[in-house]
Amino acid sequence: MRVLVKKGRIIDPSQNLDFVGDLLIEDGKILGIEKNIEIKEKVEVIEAKNLWILPGLVDIHVHLREPGEEWKEDIETGTKAALYGGILRLACMPNTKPPNDSPEVTKYILERALQKAHVKVYPIACITKNQEGKEITEFGRLKKAGAIGISDDGKWVQNSDVMKRALLYAKNFDLPVISHCEDINLSKGGQINEGYFSAKLGLKGIPVSAETIAVIRDLILAKETKKFIHLAHLSTKEVIPFLRWAKEEGIPFTAETCPHYFTLTEKEVENYNTLAKVNPPLRTQEDVEAIKLALKEGLIEVIASDHAPHSPLEKEIEFELASPGMIGLQTLLPLSLNLVREGYLTPLKLAEYLILNPSKVLGIEAPSFKKGSLAEVIIVDPEEEYIFTEEIIQSKSKNTP
Repeated sequence: MRVLVKKGRIIDPSQNLDFVGDLLIEDGKILGIEKNIEIKEKVEVIEAKNLWILPGLVDIHVHLREPGEEWKEDIETGTKAALYGGILRLACMPNTKPPNDSPEVTKYILERALQKAHVKVYPIACITKNQEGKEITEFGRLKKAGAIGISDDGKWVQNSDVMKRALLYAKNFDLPVISHCEDINLSKGGQINEGYFSAKLGLKGIPVSAETIAVIRDLILAKETKKFIHLAHLSTKEVIPFLRWAKEEGIPFTAETCPHYFTLTEKEVENYNTLAKVNPPLRTQEDVEAIKLALKEGLIEVIASDHAPHSPLEKEIEFELASPGMIGLQTLLPLSLNLVREGYLTPLKLAEYLILNPSKVLGIEAPSFKKGSLAEVIIVDPEEEYIFTEEIIQSKSKNTP
């Protein structure tokens, strides 16, 4: 079967392409891209005038909750939400129950994905056993089982010696290390950003120093070990000078942020709104603007959802007891499009942050429109506006502000 997508704006960051043209697909493979393709034989035509044609998005920060917390989300529902959000590949974080710290759990996730997933799933395994930050997992066996990277996401590896050894060990297996930058000694018991609203609401605050100190340490260890590190879900302006320094020093790293950190502020938690409780917390308007500028400057080069589903049991309770996190698979692209509308990113640069760079972090070939490639294609209306209602949500959980 042949499908011809006509007169759309073709954006492919892996080939640095951005032009209005046609895309021809045959039997699920890319047959060609040209400014104009004329086909005499029978072909299904999709008119894409004023629309963008993109390779499928790659989200490297997703919590699918399986195994162990399937009442919040599972591989089937999470990947369905991803599909509806234009995400055709995703990496799932290891803080499941049990955590993905053994080849058996990695294999289980891949087997379930083969049975139930709507998109490609890449498991991330734990850096340390049971995410306790003490004993490094068996990276070689985990990679052989199918793990594509390692992280203790949800927790920072607090012990610097353990983290240094993990970086050195990961070099042997060419595994990317993803760090959840949060010094728990500073953030423990914290609920929201430390500042005006934490004082007003009488909630323990999480200082920006908890993130900044963790970022600095991890960058120094990456420099010392010469091992690439990926810094997850950055939220504060205070880390940006250190990212700039690391770029100047040639330290091997990438940095990631999420749409809620360049869209929402701490004001969302006013009236004790647990749906806006996330970790790291929403920060100030100054932080929001600084994150946007860091994206524009290329200091932060990856945008991910940090999709963190929770049921009403974990959200419709007292603020201090509520679990942090919000869903984001279906809002990753719509919210990120605002960066183009506001002039911070070009469409091609946004596609780089959502497709090419996440693929580079994982060490996989990015989805593209190269001839013969798998047709992982999404069509986007960049001007469409809609209200994100509960009826639209495909995730098992509905926790979004």
